[in-house]
Amino acid sequence: MTQPTPDRTATITRHTNETQIELTLNLDGSGAANIDTGVGFFDHMLHHISHHGLFDLSVQATGDLHIDAHHTVEDIAICLGRALDQALLDRKGIVRMGTAYVPMDEALARVVVDLSGRPYAVIHADFTTPMMGQMPTSLVAHVFESIAFNAKMNLHAILFYGHDDHHKAEALFKALGRALRAAVERDSRRTDIASTKGTLTG
Repeated sequence: MTQPTPDRTATITRHTNETQIELTLNLDGSGAANIDTGVGFFDHMLHHISHHGLFDLSVQATGDLHIDAHHTVEDIAICLGRALDQALLDRKGIVRMGTAYVPMDEALARVVVDLSGRPYAVIHADFTTPMMGQMPTSLVAHVFESIAFNAKMNLHAILFYGHDDHHKAEALFKALGRALRAAVERDSRRTDIASTKGTLTG
């Protein structure tokens, strides 16, 4: 008798003096996104993760944007990482690793992930302008790091080249979505944990 497939969804609620966030993630979705962070450019980037990862993602957030976007963007990235970790359950039967190259006009990015249970991030991406809309360009690397550490995964991202900062960021976020999609896929040939250690939870 075929066992039912576990539901790979997670809802994270984070309320602090700086932000109030409700985030829901479905790894086996269709790319549906309902996102309102108050930071338009970040909404745009999260839509790319959802669409290219085929994840259903809902994010409703309010934060201290009268100060700047840092706390809001950082806390959403933390919540997204935690949702990934929870939705992956025991990580049994997943492909585990994923790689994506994404061009965006003149820009080219690569993201490689390993859902290893061990957090690590290496980000090589340079930007020329301080801001993209309301979002500081310095937060792009911080978002990737925060997702990686809270999802307990290895994440290596490199921006090979590009001129337009919007294009560069878009290539990176699209690549993250596609790399994650590949890594979270269920491997039809695998019934165990994709590790000789026997666990991917730390």
